[in-house]
Amino acid sequence: MTNGAADGLRPKGYPLFDFDMLGLKPILNKTLAANGFTEPTPIQNQAIPLALEGHDILGLAQTGTGKTLAFGLPLVAHLLELHGKPDPKTAKALILAPTRELVNQIADSLSMFTRETPLKIATVVGGQSINRQIGILARGVDILVATPGRLMDLMDRGAIQLHTVRHLVLDEADQMLDLGFIHALRKIAPKLGSPRQTMLFSATMPKQMEELSRAYLTNPRKVQVAPPGKAADKVSQSLIYVEKPSKNAKLREILRRDPEALVLVFGRTKHGCEKLMKGLVDDGFNAASIHGNKSQGQRDRAIKAFRDGAIRILVATDVAARGIDIPGVNYVINYELPDTPDNYIHRIGRTARAGREGETIALVSAEEIDLLVQIEKLMKTTIPVAEGTRPQAVKMEKPNRRGGNGGGNRRPQGAGQGQKKSFGQAPAGANTGKPQQRQRRRRAA
Repeated sequence: MTNGAADGLRPKGYPLFDFDMLGLKPILNKTLAANGFTEPTPIQNQAIPLALEGHDILGLAQTGTGKTLAFGLPLVAHLLELHGKPDPKTAKALILAPTRELVNQIADSLSMFTRETPLKIATVVGGQSINRQIGILARGVDILVATPGRLMDLMDRGAIQLHTVRHLVLDEADQMLDLGFIHALRKIAPKLGSPRQTMLFSATMPKQMEELSRAYLTNPRKVQVAPPGKAADKVSQSLIYVEKPSKNAKLREILRRDPEALVLVFGRTKHGCEKLMKGLVDDGFNAASIHGNKSQGQRDRAIKAFRDGAIRILVATDVAARGIDIPGVNYVINYELPDTPDNYIHRIGRTARAGREGETIALVSAEEIDLLVQIEKLMKTTIPVAEGTRPQAVKMEKPNRRGGNGGGNRRPQGAGQGQKKSFGQAPAGANTGKPQQRQRRRRAA
């Protein structure tokens, strides 16, 4: 969760409140104060009062703006008003998220507010012992945080019944749709209890998500603090035009300029990220990687080492684009642009979190010009150029889907330029010259 510093942003028509004005139970007010939550962020300011009143919520906000608290605080407050333990193999509230990392992050954040209460939180994700998860669910839980794929597995085994769920949260709903989870959602939703409160949160609003909101939300209140596709205000962006074979050398040049920084490097495929990480380690860089071929334990250990500063460089596929909340990330480097423009927004949102400033750099080759155009079109902006001259677009080879993370190539034309000095700019004098696939992605989560 993000500390509630509102940075002077008061959404029009929404008077800024203090958390102690909400009429929460004393234990929640105590926890908020103890963890430094004073004023709400804009999304929290809009969503929390409406959610406390029981309304369905459609929330749109950039990543790193405090969405977890926006739905988590009202959810915990509602559950504390209920009496009685959950029945075996049941849950009172369900939170669905697209990745294991995000599930664990949400559960960790909510545990801050449930630690001194009777409420129990459980997580179910792929990559962990399903028998252990069956054992936990057998006792019943108040809040279940899950990836859709593993939840479907547990439902098929009769390990969980959802008819007692009266609160549903869909976090990063657009990515769930992109990963093909819509079919799982259609199977899960009819099993939930009714009436219920549903809250859907996302940073972007594709057309299919509008359809999803109409299907699963009842008279929702829409709260939005930034246009969909807009990057966080304190993210400084730049790009470097570079030939594809020269990307390795350029990345190392950039990393050596600030060796103490925490740097998140994004690639497009699992195999490519692993190869890139091993090459960095061979060259003396303190690096690790996370992607879908890593076990959950390996991913958790790498993220913890990165958060603690034991690892300075983390190379990742888009599995990390929404699952990492590390306020100390100084730079995000797009070694390769994502196939899906929305994922660029989420990647760069890993820096400039909790009101901090951050910098992002994209290394763009001729094969990626069309992807860059789609990103700038989505963001309605031109990313400043730190180095190089835009090459003529060439057709990009289709990535190996078994090593990639999904998403289709987009191929319009054009791009823009600007000028900017940044961490990624060379010093003076430098030489600057389908259904089965969706099923696999669901189960991997």
